[in-house]
Amino acid sequence: MTLLLLSTSSLNWYWLHKIFYFAKNAWFDGIDLLLNEDNFDVWNEKYLESLCSEFGIKVLSITAPSKWLDDELVDRIISIWKYLNVQLITFSPPYFKDTNSTWFSKKLPKLKKEITSFSIWVKNVEPEFLLLVIPKYRNASLLDIKKITGTTCLDLSCIDWSSWLDILKAYKILWSSIKNIYLSDKHSQKSWLLPWTSGWGISYLPLESFLMKLKTTWYSGFISLKVNPTELWAWNDELVFQKFKEIIVYYKKYFLNYK
Repeated sequence: MTLLLLSTSSLNWYWLHKIFYFAKNAWFDGIDLLLNEDNFDVWNEKYLESLCSEFGIKVLSITAPSKWLDDELVDRIISIWKYLNVQLITFSPPYFKDTNSTWFSKKLPKLKKEITSFSIWVKNVEPEFLLLVIPKYRNASLLDIKKITGTTCLDLSCIDWSSWLDILKAYKILWSSIKNIYLSDKHSQKSWLLPWTSGWGISYLPLESFLMKLKTTWYSGFISLKVNPTELWAWNDELVFQKFKEIIVYYKKYFLNYK
């Protein structure tokens, strides 16, 4: 059964307490927790547990930081999983400045085999380069990330619409390995828009057609809303709920209730 999650990155101008409040009252099924390096609250297991209890909504997914990971930090993330009993953890490929990337090539596959009570996914990243030559992320091709644990997440905000790769091609490559889709649209780099606003931004067809294809191919993983806070009018609670209402209607029309 597919569940709709709210990524905390979509409301990262708010305290976690308010984000849980929004998620519960906007009828999301759960939380995708982004472990920001500069937000101490997201690393506090007891505080997170109290929020889950207070609002009756679970952290179902954790998204690890995309930079500066090492074995020690991966172990810290695993400890949060154990405490909260999260269903999946998503990692990005190693950042080019990370001094040691064995946590990616060796540790993650080992954890995948040793711990069967949760799942480790690897997500795609934007194809960014330094001096047009040096990739910012190592081992980051779709075929490479699929090899690490055999399970992946497709982040639509990281699809480079100007390249040969659009969302349909990415979906075809990753296919049955995908267990979470970070839902957003965009018309330029770094613009994570609401799903219906760009139209033809990241594919040769509108995003709603992609959602309908997911339904007809029996996709059963998570879908996590990941957009810029400005897209949700994050400075106005009433407008935030209005945007969430529109998102839920969109999700139900083009995926959940599509036949």
